Amino acid sequence: MLWSNECSLSDERSTNEPFAMDAFGTKPHRVIFISPIEILCLQASLCFLPTVTLKKKYPMTTLLNKFTNSLSRPLATLSSVPPLLSGQLKIKNGPQFKAKSFGAPVSVSGELVFTTSLVGYTESMTDPSYHGQILCFTQPLIGNYGVPSKILDQFGLYKHFESGKIQVKGIVVNDYATKYSHWNAVQSLAEWCQSENIPAFSHVDTRAIVSFLRDKGTTLAQMTVEDQQDVPVPDYQLTNMVARVSPKEIQVYNAGAPIKIALLNFGAKENIIRCLAKQGCEVTSFPWNTDLVPYMDSFDGVFLSNGPGDPANVTEAVQNVRRVLESEMNKKIPTPIFGICMGHQLLGLAAGFSSYKLPFGNRGHNQPCLDLIKGGCVMTSQNHGYCLDDSKLPEGWIPFFRNANDKSNEGICHATKPFASVQFHPEAMGGPEDTQYLFEDFVRQCHWQKQKKAVRRASGVAKL
Repeated sequence: MLWSNECSLSDERSTNEPFAMDAFGTKPHRVIFISPIEILCLQASLCFLPTVTLKKKYPMTTLLNKFTNSLSRPLATLSSVPPLLSGQLKIKNGPQFKAKSFGAPVSVSGELVFTTSLVGYTESMTDPSYHGQILCFTQPLIGNYGVPSKILDQFGLYKHFESGKIQVKGIVVNDYATKYSHWNAVQSLAEWCQSENIPAFSHVDTRAIVSFLRDKGTTLAQMTVEDQQDVPVPDYQLTNMVARVSPKEIQVYNAGAPIKIALLNFGAKENIIRCLAKQGCEVTSFPWNTDLVPYMDSFDGVFLSNGPGDPANVTEAVQNVRRVLESEMNKKIPTPIFGICMGHQLLGLAAGFSSYKLPFGNRGHNQPCLDLIKGGCVMTSQNHGYCLDDSKLPEGWIPFFRNANDKSNEGICHATKPFASVQFHPEAMGGPEDTQYLFEDFVRQCHWQKQKKAVRRASGVAKL
């Protein structure tokens, strides 16, 4: 790469970042990337090119020295880290781990789970499906790209988060990055946790935690800071976690869009609503226990969202979904229904499937699933601890996807009606986007059914 006399070594960033200025302290211009091979070529040319002209004349030795010095500058923002307090992670009927606390100095208890995702800690921590859980990251280094601001997108949704607050009870990591670097970061992970009163532990052998959970199964745990007293561990097996995270009021997103979707919100991630809105849908979010049957004539599709906890504890929602199924089954042109995660499980229970708790769940961005209808394998983002049992199929229902690792059910669909659901997260955020086409398929079905209903009404047929 040749150097023009119109450019200087710089990084195209705002000047308030620590390495935004170029190697010579002058005003940044456009970016020039120099590979290691090019540096070697420059070094080899010292005896042939005594001077290189930029905006000033610099001897080549000075040029290389200044460039080398610029690379040695801090490449991350050092957050203000107070002295770390001591902490302890106590696993029920299991080992205890000493830790360093870099979050809020509070003690909590909850269900201890782990995720294998390499990135996306801000999305995971704000995912309502993690509500009430202590999240252990298997990725050794967490916090290196900081935390972005809570800005909204064109639909009024959080652009970088999956809800308006941290949903986990606490986090456990092996190594916390005190220096963070990202173009849109505004604070460190420690500052974020402290501002939302969430404890965070580091210097923990997360491999040992994961080994224990894989061998013994998901269990409860306590995070205690300093000499604080132990926190009582609630029994989440009998708790309706969905009621804690579902909005209390009806909300409308992307108002005026042509396709009308009724979203039963069991703790929906922001990106689920965004994916529907981007497909041209007006999304009306209803509280978890809403009976949608009286509203069905006003909508072109029904979407069942993700959410936390055991689906068997959300009995009122199961009954309401069953009423919708029974109502639409008898129609010549039924309204399409699609579910994700908790919505998948509730649709299955309403249809006649049973559910069970997985030993340690599937949480991460690298879960392979087999498409049993079209064939092929897709990589999926997942976060669930419960699963449908498809060993006995209710009449008219067939498996849709299957986990290639543990062979658990990952999706169901009706053989003749436009009803389907998946256990994984096609909206990702974070994770692979292999299955975002499922949103397109669902919205396309809604559009087709809407057109059929319009033709039938135009022909004078009252009953749809």
